[in-house]
Amino acid sequence: MPIQDVKVIRSTNRQKTVSAKLEGSTLVVRAPARISKRDLDAAIASLRARIEKRVDRAEDARTDDALEARARELNQQLFGGRLQWQSVRYVSNQTTRWGSCTSLDGTIRLSDRLRGLPGWVRDYVLVHELAHLEHPDHSAAFWALCNRYPLTERARGYLMALDHMQGRNEDEEESA
Repeated sequence: MPIQDVKVIRSTNRQKTVSAKLEGSTLVVRAPARISKRDLDAAIASLRARIEKRVDRAEDARTDDALEARARELNQQLFGGRLQWQSVRYVSNQTTRWGSCTSLDGTIRLSDRLRGLPGWVRDYVLVHELAHLEHPDHSAAFWALCNRYPLTERARGYLMALDHMQGRNEDEEESA
């Protein structure tokens, strides 16, 4: 989302620093009351560029190409590069599962609901589905592979909390 407006809030309590935060499409800038227009304009330009770059990176990370690249990185880091698949992509028709893997044809699909979640949570679901390429079940060997990802338990807890908030029954079959 591009920055469409800039709102400046000057404060007599603020002595030196200028900070900015994106709220929707508005860049909210907090600055000292006595800062010169020239210095404020330079600070806004710098902060705007940094925030736009960060937003662009975050949006780029949500594409199928970025997901495929991340799968390759995690394959190297956690599986020694030995896993092979046909496709890794986001899908919009997974409303109760976070991901799925058809190990017979090497197709991995992640719910597009993951696009808005923290990257470490998406990484866990991706690792979970990659592990299914070797172990299509939830055996001890499967979990040993998943647990190579250091944030597995934290991400599982995060996803369980989201499922609970969405009213998903805890007794349903476990899926990533």
